[in-house]
Amino acid sequence: MDCITFDNVSFTYPDSETGTPVFSHFSGTIPAAFTSLVGPNGTGKTTFMMLASGRLTPTEGCCMLFGKNPALLAEEQKNLLASVIYQNMEFESQQKVEELLSYVYTNGAYKGKAKSVRSSADLFSEVIDVFEIEKVLGHGLTQLSKGEIQRVLLAFSILYGSASLFMDEPLFAMEARQKKSALAYLREFSESTKTPLYISMHELELTREFASQVLLFYPNRDMDLGTVEEVMTKEALEKAYGVPESMLSHSETMTREELQQTADAILQMNRTKS
Repeated sequence: MDCITFDNVSFTYPDSETGTPVFSHFSGTIPAAFTSLVGPNGTGKTTFMMLASGRLTPTEGCCMLFGKNPALLAEEQKNLLASVIYQNMEFESQQKVEELLSYVYTNGAYKGKAKSVRSSADLFSEVIDVFEIEKVLGHGLTQLSKGEIQRVLLAFSILYGSASLFMDEPLFAMEARQKKSALAYLREFSESTKTPLYISMHELELTREFASQVLLFYPNRDMDLGTVEEVMTKEALEKAYGVPESMLSHSETMTREELQQTADAILQMNRTKS
C-alpha cells in the first residue's frame, strides 16, 4: 500500500541564499512500512519528511499522505494524520511528564483506550516501560535531560495515535542500549498496528538491523528505495557519502563534509608516503 505520493514536487527554502531547490519536479511513491531514511546531511531527508507530513508546503506540485494533502488540513486533522518529532525539540511548559502523556493519550486518536502490542495490558503502561520514563513521570518538562526529552517525545508520538509517524533523528542523546530497545519496539508497533513509520538516523548499523525498507538519499537528490540488502550496498553507500565504506562504519555521525575532509587527508598522506 502506497502511503506517500509526491507529484511533480519542487521546493526551495524562502531564505535560501543560493536559491537552489531541495527538490525539483520530483515524483514518486513510498509504501507504508518501517522505513529508514539514510544519507549524508544536506541531501533532503528532513525536507522530505516535512513535505510528506504537511509541515512544509511545496513551491510547486503536491504531496499526498494516505490520499490527503496534509498541508491543507487544520492543525488537529494534520496531527492525527501525521505525528512529527525531531532532534533538539524542547518543552517550554512547566507541566509534569505524566500529565502531558496522560493528556495526549486521552485526547488523541486513542481516547485513552488502546491495547499494548506485546500483551493485553494498556498501551500507556507499556510505552512508559519501554522508553524507561517511569522515573521522570513526576518531573517537570523543563527539568529533563536531552536523552529524557527524546524518550518522552517517542512516548508522545505513540500515545497520540497518529495514522503515520515521522521521526527526524529521534534517538539523539540516548544510550546505545536504549536506541536498540526503542527501535525494536517502534518496528514492532509499526508492524502490529499497521502504522507507517519514517525515521532518519545516522547510525547505519541500526538501519541494517531494524529497517523494513530503506530510502537512500544522494547529494544530487537521486534516491533509491528497497530492502536493506537491495539499497545499502557498498557501491551505493560510497556514492552517497563520497568516502570508502570502511570509513562509514567507524564514522557514522560525521557530516559528509567532515568525512570528505578525512578522506582527502588520508589520500594526501598516502601520496606523501609514496
